[in-house]
Amino acid sequence: MEMKLKHLEFIQGIITRMANNSFMLKGWAVTLVAGIFALSSKDSDQLYSIISIIPVIAFWGLDSYYLLQERLYRSLYNKVKDIEENSIDFSLKTSYDKFPFKENRYSRCLFSKTELWFYLPLFLVCLTVIIFVNIDNIQICS
Repeated sequence: MEMKLKHLEFIQGIITRMANNSFMLKGWAVTLVAGIFALSSKDSDQLYSIISIIPVIAFWGLDSYYLLQERLYRSLYNKVKDIEENSIDFSLKTSYDKFPFKENRYSRCLFSKTELWFYLPLFLVCLTVIIFVNIDNIQICS
């Protein structure tokens, strides 16, 4: 039983690290976008407001990757807790091939509720700022 508990502790440590990385990415995304907006208002440069979309998309993708890894390690955790003590090999390898569940797909993580509720409003704020900054350059067909 001791070997199984140790293996589960290893996996739990990885899951905790992935969740912490995800939390840190969300903080960095907001900080970077706010900093870019501050620069765009200071220099009155329209390019800065357009550039603000890049970190949102990049952090959204990276955060989804961490969520995918967290889900894969949860699947590994569930597998390890159900196997016999003498079958423990301390493997920490995860992949979609080993755990082919729907929730273990990158696309499912990218559009999960937690990701959408955070990054979609941030993305929409960036789009709104871009539209208001460039309102003078928008020509309406008449």
